[in-house]
Amino acid sequence: MEAAAASSSPLSAFFSRPASRLRPPGFRFLALSVPFLGELHTRRCVALRPRYLRLSVAARSFGDGIIARPSSELRKKQSSGSLTEDDKLRALRELFSRPGIGIDVYIIPSQDAHQSEFIAECFMRRAYITGFTGSAGTAVVTKEKAALWTDGRYFLQAEKQLSCDWKLMRSGNLGVPTTPEWLNDVLAPGCRVGIDPFLFSSDAAEELKEAISKKNHELVFIYGYNLVDEIWGKSRPKPPMKPTRVHDIKYAGVDVSAKLSSLRSELIETGCTAIVISMLDEVAWLLNMRGNDVPHSPVFYSYLIVEIDGAKLFIDEAKVTKEVMDHLKSAGVELKPYESILSEIESLAARGAKLWLDTSSVNAAIVSRFKSACNKHFAKFEKQARDKKVDGETSPDMATNKHQDIRIEGPTGLYKLSPVTLAKAVKNKSEIDGMRSCHLRDAAALVEFWAWMEEEIHKNAVLTEVEVADKLLEFRKKQAGFMDTSFDTISGYGANGAVIHYSPEPDSCSVVDDKNLFLLDSGGQYVDGTTDITRTVHFGEPTPRQKECFTRVLQGHIALDQAVFPEHTPGFVLDVLARSSLWKIGLDYRHGTGHGVGAALNVHEGPQSISFRYGNMTALQKGMVVSNEPGYYEDNSFGIRIENLLLVEVVKLPNCFGGIGYLGFEKLTFVPIQSKLVDVSLLSPMEINWLNDYHSQVWDKVSPLLDGSAREWLWNNTRPLPAR
Repeated sequence: MEAAAASSSPLSAFFSRPASRLRPPGFRFLALSVPFLGELHTRRCVALRPRYLRLSVAARSFGDGIIARPSSELRKKQSSGSLTEDDKLRALRELFSRPGIGIDVYIIPSQDAHQSEFIAECFMRRAYITGFTGSAGTAVVTKEKAALWTDGRYFLQAEKQLSCDWKLMRSGNLGVPTTPEWLNDVLAPGCRVGIDPFLFSSDAAEELKEAISKKNHELVFIYGYNLVDEIWGKSRPKPPMKPTRVHDIKYAGVDVSAKLSSLRSELIETGCTAIVISMLDEVAWLLNMRGNDVPHSPVFYSYLIVEIDGAKLFIDEAKVTKEVMDHLKSAGVELKPYESILSEIESLAARGAKLWLDTSSVNAAIVSRFKSACNKHFAKFEKQARDKKVDGETSPDMATNKHQDIRIEGPTGLYKLSPVTLAKAVKNKSEIDGMRSCHLRDAAALVEFWAWMEEEIHKNAVLTEVEVADKLLEFRKKQAGFMDTSFDTISGYGANGAVIHYSPEPDSCSVVDDKNLFLLDSGGQYVDGTTDITRTVHFGEPTPRQKECFTRVLQGHIALDQAVFPEHTPGFVLDVLARSSLWKIGLDYRHGTGHGVGAALNVHEGPQSISFRYGNMTALQKGMVVSNEPGYYEDNSFGIRIENLLLVEVVKLPNCFGGIGYLGFEKLTFVPIQSKLVDVSLLSPMEINWLNDYHSQVWDKVSPLLDGSAREWLWNNTRPLPAR
């Protein structure tokens, strides 16, 4: 899946913030000095995340999860609802004047209370209110206007899906204001801007507050309920309630006790007594658990608080099986109700905790509540201390400096990136072995699929984009350990392939034939790993223009695959390699080149990325997994993307200048790249050798898993190009 063009900020439609350089870690857990890249594709890279219901509302029990259901079926459910877009906006605006609310604007982001890219259907509020189903975007509704911000991956999709009631704001384009800039322009000074603090990270909320204060606007946290939920009403899907499971140690590689011990060492080193983990994939990774609450991501709605002498998991207990309960107890993890997170935060403050909070991911409701509780604590003890000073007593809770100013010990916060983020991104041996293994099984499924599809096209069978995606799911389901797709399959024929995050709908999708290019971006969640692959093919005769564009995309793919670079190199440094061939003829693409990928976790994982956005200074490190996916999209004509996943590895070289080691990439993806689309005259001998060598590896690794027509298809599609 293509990497997001958005920045690494929690709300990329709002702000674009540079990040400071990440220094090499001394050990596995490290507090990052860059924002979490939830954006990468958007996926995402990516990377937006906010939500604000009162936790008792946001954490209501969750309903049925979805495993390996066709994406077209999912979208049917998402689009249900009796109100028109105009009716929804009218109903939402009526709530602005409700007693206790009194706002002039309401902002609806895409994420849940955990800043997730993929979210449960019941939290798809922005999609419900706008009709736009892309994974990234922010909706803003004033009393007179409605606007949606999204990035270049979704411009064409948003144009098709938004009604005339909405104005599309193409983030990143010249002259397009950010959300705060737009609010400051269209609102009279002194307006009240309402948000759900559970849906915004603390950083995003603070930045928004500061930006709109220039026109004396006030940011209003609405805790009682979410306004979109109010108008969604009974048609809102039920929250997920499927059970969690233990992620076997043979896939996890490190047990929970060892992970918690490493994290506690980090707490001690920084002088903290506790940390809040709110990102769902971080909780799942740290506890060696997986769940089914979110389509495409094996995570479960929860928070985790780790203290020096214990840990508490905030989750609906109905999701915890006996096996999981025993697993948690053995690691000293206590269960708490999901909705009790705010009261626990207040309790930590009352006990004088030194609390680590990642304000780039922990929602504004939690951080605000902790700061408020700290302020109450200090106000109480300041009064007590002053009373004792008046009485001539010396309090054990206070000390005086040379100016006799009272200093009081109490709760404090350390606002720093979660140390789990990097620990999760750097895969251990077992995780790497699982990624290698699942990619080969996934490759076998894809070869069987492509062999089937090519035969069907040659028989003039009528196949829609949705039917093709659903058939691919059937082949993946046959593979051992398959759990779900890792994102909605992007099945785009012809002009639809130019819609970077295209989602085919049963009633409006195209028929795939042999007259144009077909782009297929898909992935699988396996018990031992996560895959993400894109191939572009033509079942007939491609035009010279299509061949040239495809070949230049391939050249960029090869250049990045073969990159060798010094340790401590951030991913953005490599992005130019993937674009250079396209730039030579004045072409480019509007998304990042690479995103991190989790091990049997989220298909978009930070903090690493390879993108033209130079704000992310996270260094690529041995053990990280990134995608390599340059592309080119000709609006209303065709789209091209070639994507493999790569593992960062140490490269042994004859020199070691400055004592610095060098890194390169190991391929994880092994599926043929269609030779028919290659203009060999544009390739250098080295590039021809790369493609031939790659296809030789594909045959050697995947053919033992196949037989019959699929094996024959693989043989025919891995034959070497003639040398020049």
